[in-house]
Amino acid sequence: MAKKDQEKNVPTTGHQWDGIEELDNPMPRWWLWTFYACIVWGIGYTIAYPAWPLIKEATPGLLGYSTRANVAAELEQAEAANAAINAKLVETELTQIAQDPELLTYATRKGDAVFKTWCAQCHGSGAAGVKANGYPNLLDDDWLWGGDIENIHLTISHGIRNEEDPDARFSAMSAFVDIFTQDEVAQVANYVQSLSGAPNDPTLVDAGGLLFADNCASCHGETGMGDREQGAPNLTDAIWLYGGTYDDIAYQINYARNGVMPAWQNRLDEASIRAVAAYVHSLGGGE
Repeated sequence: MAKKDQEKNVPTTGHQWDGIEELDNPMPRWWLWTFYACIVWGIGYTIAYPAWPLIKEATPGLLGYSTRANVAAELEQAEAANAAINAKLVETELTQIAQDPELLTYATRKGDAVFKTWCAQCHGSGAAGVKANGYPNLLDDDWLWGGDIENIHLTISHGIRNEEDPDARFSAMSAFVDIFTQDEVAQVANYVQSLSGAPNDPTLVDAGGLLFADNCASCHGETGMGDREQGAPNLTDAIWLYGGTYDDIAYQINYARNGVMPAWQNRLDEASIRAVAAYVHSLGGGE
């Protein structure tokens, strides 16, 4: 212990290490009063404001303050402020939205927000899709049911192959794993490859063409260019929903992956659906 501490009779904590003792100096008064004030403030805060978590919600606090209520009020104010232009968006023909610069600007900005909230999880924040999972790229000009704004609006409203909307877009490719032999699958896969590039095995293309004509042309067309009335994809443009390698094509022939999109007409209001349709249409792939 230092000499000056001995003179002040400062006790030790009883801890000692290698001859070094720990002095038990009292905390500064200002620090103690600040600490006590923080305790009093904390107790007061938990009484006045939401603080303690319960099973379903937190204690409301005597002041009734709620960040959720504040956000809800701000959203209501925003909706009220945009009520007139939302009504105009609903009343305007879809094909005429682009003719009104102010309405188009509002629709695309609103649609961007709606897309990033509800659609980006599948189609990606940039709308380029996720090929590995069968989520289509919305930036290109390859549309199963048409890429004009009216068809985009229809697809968003009713969805694809879902069981919740009787008007959902619906087309289903048959799985050929129990119909074709694997040799026949190889022949058809090579023929399909040949429609947009080099086949894996050119010697199988002719046989695959005969099988394609008998089993696939009724949907994809005799030339493989697809049929939008049925939602059958174009096989000649080298744009693939699940990938265009030989293995990808053979797997699709065998097992027929058919993606599902939910219907949004019961989830979003009409103004939001029209806005996101205008936004998707404006991305560059809309026809």
